[in-house]
Amino acid sequence: MAPESDLLFGDHLRELRKVKGLSQKELADRVKIDFTYLSKIENGRAAPPGEETLRKLAAALGTDAEDLIFKAGKVPKEIGEVVTKSAAATMLMRGMKDKEFTEEQLEACLRELKKKADKK
Repeated sequence: MAPESDLLFGDHLRELRKVKGLSQKELADRVKIDFTYLSKIENGRAAPPGEETLRKLAAALGTDAEDLIFKAGKVPKEIGEVVTKSAAATMLMRGMKDKEFTEEQLEACLRELKKKADKK
């Protein structure tokens, strides 16, 4: 059985496709993937595709590529590079993984950082 996260991503992708009024075949043709592969993704029988395909899907569906990448349980390459090159970012990610911070605490920190950035 597919992991719950794969099925949830597939449901999200299916909804985006339907809102756009595209069949699986139409979307697959636009992205240059096999429509049976797209069907497997939507039904949670295949894991979400790689970043390049996710970006093509996002473009074809008129949605934010990074949002779709995150929903697929992946990290965009550019963000991964930032995290691996910053000790502070790595520590923050580790703390998030270990659930040291609540979502509310993270949102409060983000608001404070934005305030400080706006003052510069």
